[in-house]
Amino acid sequence: MNNDLSAEELPPLVLAAAKGAADLQASDLVALDVGDVIGITDWFLIGSSSNVRQVRRVADEVEVAIKDAGGDGPIRIEGLEDAKWILMDFGVFVVHVFHDDTRSFYDIERLWSDVPRVRFDVDGQPITKP
Repeated sequence: MNNDLSAEELPPLVLAAAKGAADLQASDLVALDVGDVIGITDWFLIGSSSNVRQVRRVADEVEVAIKDAGGDGPIRIEGLEDAKWILMDFGVFVVHVFHDDTRSFYDIERLWSDVPRVRFDVDGQPITKP
């Protein structure tokens, strides 16, 4: 089953968050449409970096990008202390910034493998299928 969505289906603030994460070289960016499955948020944006300092920087840049796009700051942030998995709750969407090893261990994309998704290129632009 092909679960890929088009970029037009993404909320503008999720796009802004992806661009902000990509600006600091977050890798393997993907947005998951989880709204029909979990009910507490509509979207997950997932990305990762290779070291904890970079994970923190990506989280900071995501917050700046969202505010620059007219959004509010996160309702809550968890994981800043050890920066292996930073969760930023913006209400309608949640941003997960992982350390590469932690992302591999938890593999949350596999847990949500049946939900629609949008993948992003290294510039934070949605990858569209022809």
